[in-house]
Amino acid sequence: MEGDFFPFLIMVIVQLGYAGMNIVSKLAMDSGMDPFIHVTYRQIFATVAIAPFAYFLERKKRPKMTLPIFFQIFLSSIFGATLNQITYFIGLKNSTPTIACALSNILPAVTFLLAVFFRLESVGIKRRPGQAKVLGTLVCVGGAMLLSFYHGPVIPIGESTIHWKYAEKMANVNPATHTNFILGPLLLIASSVSWAARMSTKYPAPYSSSALMCLMASFQCVIIGFGVKREASAWALSPSIRAVSSVYAGIVCSAMAFCLMSWCIERKGPLYVSVFSPLLLVIVAILSWALLQEKLFVGTVVGSVLIVIGLYGVLWGKNKEIASTSHIEEPYDQETQDMKDDLELLFSEVSKRNLPAKH
Repeated sequence: MEGDFFPFLIMVIVQLGYAGMNIVSKLAMDSGMDPFIHVTYRQIFATVAIAPFAYFLERKKRPKMTLPIFFQIFLSSIFGATLNQITYFIGLKNSTPTIACALSNILPAVTFLLAVFFRLESVGIKRRPGQAKVLGTLVCVGGAMLLSFYHGPVIPIGESTIHWKYAEKMANVNPATHTNFILGPLLLIASSVSWAARMSTKYPAPYSSSALMCLMASFQCVIIGFGVKREASAWALSPSIRAVSSVYAGIVCSAMAFCLMSWCIERKGPLYVSVFSPLLLVIVAILSWALLQEKLFVGTVVGSVLIVIGLYGVLWGKNKEIASTSHIEEPYDQETQDMKDDLELLFSEVSKRNLPAKH
């Protein structure tokens, strides 16, 4: 019982941490913080947080960095950190935390579609796992389209009795802040695509490669950020919610989340970690309604449910494929490792999400 309780507790804590990031980041951007600047600060704080782990935990076993591995990490920093998080946070600014978390669950379906398109994975439509992945992908995509383009009437669940004055104040600091329920979801979907398109690196020092990836992304984001916002006032970490959101996202949702989820993956496997993704959606929906006065629409709820159902369909199919492969070949061949990598990468969108590229 104890062996099951602690991984469960840790994954719940991780989801609570990601939920807090979505709420706090939304408040920071409602206060007028530019998403490009928010992502830049997050990468900087993530680098500072992960670097000590890389130095002290891997200094005696860190292998030599080769040019091909360095180039792979560079590409991962572009797709898995810079592009992924810029599109995610601009999408979050133009939508709601609930929609952002719902659409992050389409990552396994997007990964499967790209793998099939580039012939890295077979469909296997005649077998149950293949059918589950195809059907789950279709349901995921259908839910994402419904959530993006249809809202419908507001669900009459009443208003929260909690009135967070600070949240109301931040929302009114920048009257120009608005949502775009077409652009926001589309950018969130693009965020999942960019994450799924990242390159996996085979460097057996995850903290070191993650720190390097975050460092590269920091330089990339600084260049892009200054190209978009050159005014010094735009880079100020005031009001305080901007500093809190940047530090929180970089330290809690990058360094701490990576360590905790790595611990759970070692003990329970990647599928165990992946099935907790919908819990984040539930937590964020409740917090957004209670603290941010967010309204829930019929299209948002139905689309979210379809996405979660499709997510579990894809994960079930992948799990069955891994199980069948282990009976035929070696228990842990390269194909199984690649599937495991895809499952481990599920949560970077949720916040994505600056979980390091897998190695």
